[in-house]
Amino acid sequence: MTDVFLNWQLGNTFGWGILGLNVFSHWANDPDIRPLMGRPIADGDVAMMDPLRWRRVHEAMTYSNEFLAALDANADGRTNIDAVFVDSLGNAFAPSDRYGTRNIARCIFENTDLSFVRAALSRYDALLVASAWNARLLEQATGRQAKVIFEGVDTSLFCPAPKSGIMDRDTFHVFSGGKVEFRKGHDLVLLAFKRFHERHGDSVLVTAWHSPWPQLSAGFRGRLASALELGADGALDIGKWVSQNGIDPQSVIDIGFVPNALMPSVLREMDVALQPSRAEACTSLPVKEAMACGVPVIAAMNTGMLDLLNDENCIPLKAQARITDPDGASTEGWGESDVDEIVAALEFAYERREQARQIGMRSREWLLEHGRTWQSHAAELKRWVLSIS
Repeated sequence: MTDVFLNWQLGNTFGWGILGLNVFSHWANDPDIRPLMGRPIADGDVAMMDPLRWRRVHEAMTYSNEFLAALDANADGRTNIDAVFVDSLGNAFAPSDRYGTRNIARCIFENTDLSFVRAALSRYDALLVASAWNARLLEQATGRQAKVIFEGVDTSLFCPAPKSGIMDRDTFHVFSGGKVEFRKGHDLVLLAFKRFHERHGDSVLVTAWHSPWPQLSAGFRGRLASALELGADGALDIGKWVSQNGIDPQSVIDIGFVPNALMPSVLREMDVALQPSRAEACTSLPVKEAMACGVPVIAAMNTGMLDLLNDENCIPLKAQARITDPDGASTEGWGESDVDEIVAALEFAYERREQARQIGMRSREWLLEHGRTWQSHAAELKRWVLSIS
């Protein structure tokens, strides 16, 4: 049995957490590999997990929490762990002070200034990424090859099904997901939807834009006139933001902070999903989840999304202008979608609904044919980790 210490927080409301939850769940009863999380697993982290799954993984979660508590209580402050150590590294590439029997850096980054990473990554035995774009940038910066393992989606939850019949059948629902930030292009979503809604008053934008860190999104404006603010409750005030930018707040439904397991029932009500990201280090969980539900996706063809999208499985945004990040990040490979092209894509999905529906169904088939599931991800990660242990 090989212990693998995944040095991040498991959860069901943000990307790293959903990755951890799914890998942990698939490894929880594996005879060859045992998952350990780098943060305690609380009840809220697995909220809305069905009771069968919970019973299957609960013992492993308890063991992980006990292992972590014993590690943290070690009086001599020892940071060596008798396990393969998978460290979570973002744009800053800030390493943990812990070490394992083998050390893997899982690198997920959008800032392409990598002048410092050769030294930062020298302590790791292997590098792991989730897109060919990130792999190419790391190899150029370090001379080392990184293993690419694409992220997945739970196709047992995210799958096509009839609409509930509860929502207004005469409304055209446009979905947009992901934490609000410049690289996600939420300003482009609002600019395009404003124009689209002026032509089609029966359209509604459904947003899932909240995260555990609302303060990181506050102040974002992008190309909009007014910036996003926090409400009195400390959450993002999406209604005020859209209103201040000239959009009827009645045409936008903010669904708030939603556990991942509830998202399939939301997505199956949608007519199209819109994701004009300026950069994605992976391949966008909201996009894959919409695809898995058979919802046609309008998405930007840049960065990590090039590992996921093609002319057959989405409505592609091909016009990708060079861009400068206002926060100073280097943006090699980033792209800014053209608002006119976004509006045209929305018009296509609106006017040719059956054709768009067929694109959505093909996108699910593509995910399955290419193994873009969490089950496949966990199996490939297991094989690779054991091969280098």
